[in-house]
Amino acid sequence: MPERNSAHSSRAEKTAVAQRSRSVPWWVAAIVILGAVLTAMGALIALIHPAMLVSPRDQINGAVHIYAGYLFARNLVMAVMLLGLLFMRARRALGNLMVLVGFIQLLDACMDLAEGRWTIAPGVLVFGVVFLIGAARLADGLPFWKPEAWKL
Repeated sequence: MPERNSAHSSRAEKTAVAQRSRSVPWWVAAIVILGAVLTAMGALIALIHPAMLVSPRDQINGAVHIYAGYLFARNLVMAVMLLGLLFMRARRALGNLMVLVGFIQLLDACMDLAEGRWTIAPGVLVFGVVFLIGAARLADGLPFWKPEAWKL
């Protein structure tokens, strides 16, 4: 039985090394960089000028600052991780993070529509869809909608 585990782990190691050595397609890298920049800009806006996150008639109070701080932390971590995984060529981890970011953007677009922010919703929706397409491209035949993609 240990021999089987050893063979499985050596195959997994070879697969991991092969995935790291393969480059990310240029268009996926461009999407990741643009997405990371936009996400980092959202983080900075939340930290420096949270009033830009709400309509002009809404009051900025302590609760808004608290949630803006959470948005700053979430967005900054995602932007740094996107760039870090891209530069490490960690295709599988990058694809998984792109799925997360893509779905967050889709839900953000739904919220934009529900709250009447018609001008921003299409851009957020496109951003989410493009991230999901890029994640599927990194999956090498096992896109995120297949259960096998989430198993080792």
